[in-house]
Amino acid sequence: MEQLTLNEDIKVFCETASSFPEGVKSAHEKLHSLIEFSPARKYFGLSRPNKKGIILYKAAAEELKAGELSSHGLEEIIIQKGNYQCIVVHHYMKDIPAIGMAFQELIALPDIDPEGYCIEWYVNDEDVHCMVRLKS
Repeated sequence: MEQLTLNEDIKVFCETASSFPEGVKSAHEKLHSLIEFSPARKYFGLSRPNKKGIILYKAAAEELKAGELSSHGLEEIIIQKGNYQCIVVHHYMKDIPAIGMAFQELIALPDIDPEGYCIEWYVNDEDVHCMVRLKS
């Protein structure tokens, strides 16, 4: 486990999954069908429980230029700058359950932001940073 600092907010546009975990793949596929791939763009998965305890999952992509993604009708969210606890899952496609196990460990930490998301940051085709924001 390591600490990671985001020095700036990140504006992302999201496609909400119809269910969790079953709808996660299709949410990412829909997002990628709407948004042109760019190696400069950051891609995420955001999740947290609603008031009934049901996990809501959103596939998300960073806006690179102001206004470029606003025409797609996607939900806009700001990933807040700050300090995050992070577990890196290598070769995640070979071990998808490792992502869930990483988040179980992270959400058990005593100092996480109760209003924050569990964030999957897909840094490349093989590695994902599983992150939770710490209280400021």
